[in-house]
Amino acid sequence: MRLLTHNMLASNIRGVTAGYPLKLEATNWCTKEVDLNADFIRGLLPKIDWRALVGATRALGLPELLPEEQPAEEEIFAEGAADVEGSAIRRIHHALLEIHVQQGALVCPESGRTFPIDKGIPNMMLHEDEV
Repeated sequence: MRLLTHNMLASNIRGVTAGYPLKLEATNWCTKEVDLNADFIRGLLPKIDWRALVGATRALGLPELLPEEQPAEEEIFAEGAADVEGSAIRRIHHALLEIHVQQGALVCPESGRTFPIDKGIPNMMLHEDEV
């Protein structure tokens, strides 16, 4: 599961009103290199909850990957930034698309319900009494 996916998942248990963001508890994760597409990142950023993304990177033990505050668009998409290792766009791209959680769980912040992640696939299926 990519952190992009984590950023868009929420607990939909009946009666839960604060089911986002899910707490990430990863026991195994890896990185898989993906070509950088600045236009894709530009279109994606307005849809991303920055605080949830930063929280996910911190949960993986990567506190220095992203800053607490989202960088300005001018900094992210500065001319030539995509070619600079460690630039804002490269770090954001890495966090969203190259980190893959293989094993672990997502935990609902309100109910504490755990949704397992197995082989990179989060199981968000609800029990009958939760629908």
